[in-house]
Amino acid sequence: MTKLFMFEKPLGMRDTFPDLYEIKDRTKKRMEGAMKRWGYKFIETPSLEYYETVGEASAILDQQLFKLLDQQGHTLVLRPDMTAPIARIAASKLLKDQAPLRLAYSNSVFRAQQREGGRPAEFEQVGIECIGDDSVSADAEVIALMVSVLKEAGLDNFKISIGHIGFVQELFKQIVGTEERAETLRRFLYEKNYVGYRKHVNELTLSSIDKQRLFSFLKLRGSDNVFAEAHSLLEGEKGLQALEQLKELWSILKDYGVEQYIKFDLSLVSHMSYYSGILFEVYGEHVGFAIGNGGRYDKLLEKFGKTSGATGFGLRLDYVLEAMKVELTSSEQECVLFSDERRKEAIMLASELRGEGKEVVLQNWKGVGDVDEFTKGFSNVHFVVGRDSNGNGGEKR
Repeated sequence: MTKLFMFEKPLGMRDTFPDLYEIKDRTKKRMEGAMKRWGYKFIETPSLEYYETVGEASAILDQQLFKLLDQQGHTLVLRPDMTAPIARIAASKLLKDQAPLRLAYSNSVFRAQQREGGRPAEFEQVGIECIGDDSVSADAEVIALMVSVLKEAGLDNFKISIGHIGFVQELFKQIVGTEERAETLRRFLYEKNYVGYRKHVNELTLSSIDKQRLFSFLKLRGSDNVFAEAHSLLEGEKGLQALEQLKELWSILKDYGVEQYIKFDLSLVSHMSYYSGILFEVYGEHVGFAIGNGGRYDKLLEKFGKTSGATGFGLRLDYVLEAMKVELTSSEQECVLFSDERRKEAIMLASELRGEGKEVVLQNWKGVGDVDEFTKGFSNVHFVVGRDSNGNGGEKR
């Protein structure tokens, strides 16, 4: 290995230093606790999956997958998301009857970066999957739980944008006719490139009325007042089922008392191609992109041989911390600094403090170069030093 790469990391990989690790760990445990209280059970999946199953089902772009070969020549991928692996497990092992599954996870996922751009290639996702329930009530539960999880993490100022992919698909089908042309419009929406969207619409060979419908579509944002206008953009009865589901969702979310965190955005789409109904993104302060997302993906389990309703969400832990604007604080650890003569006394003191639930570093005086520099990072320092085991001529404080 050359010196050039001795301290380098692969593109997009990050080190997590102790102070940040502690903050992440505490936040993650609070989020996990909220999920457990709602009856969700945690599950783990392998870091490596087969490309032909989970890799292709994940809906992550092929160039973002980390691929490698096993000894038998099979192509493997580092898991790019958690939904597809959990769908695999549910379809093959867990969906034995009609009882809905409530599963939770907290794991790292891997997505290759083509250039640095400040984005990590490995990050932690915390989320849930509700599998086996195709009702709007399940969609509402998932969204309400996400509110609870974010509040438990310590985030108060956030908004959840909710849309319905069925409404978008039906409106575009009515106006532009082909899936290829609809996909072009959806790509502009996913990239939030509204200038490009408007320019492209102007270039289409459509009537002025249809162009206006596509422009008005971008304004379908707000509370439940958007439903009437959305209805006016549709022709015939198709697409109305999506709006009825959103109306029902709104009614249930009000029963949960989370309406203050909700806004509707009927132009919302996702790069995750397996979403089949209600979908959503959550945004917080200090972060210019979604800190989490989710939605209904009824068709994903079909790729693993099962037909079942499913919905869920995933939150990026690093983005949640960024939205909280977490500042690194001084350590809560205490230190017992001792001399050889009073080692046993120091060990007993450290044991006593640990028994009280405190984090304690036990450090021999001789192993420290600069005592002031070493001890300044602790919340409390106990000096156990002296000439003999009885403390004569020594010091303890």
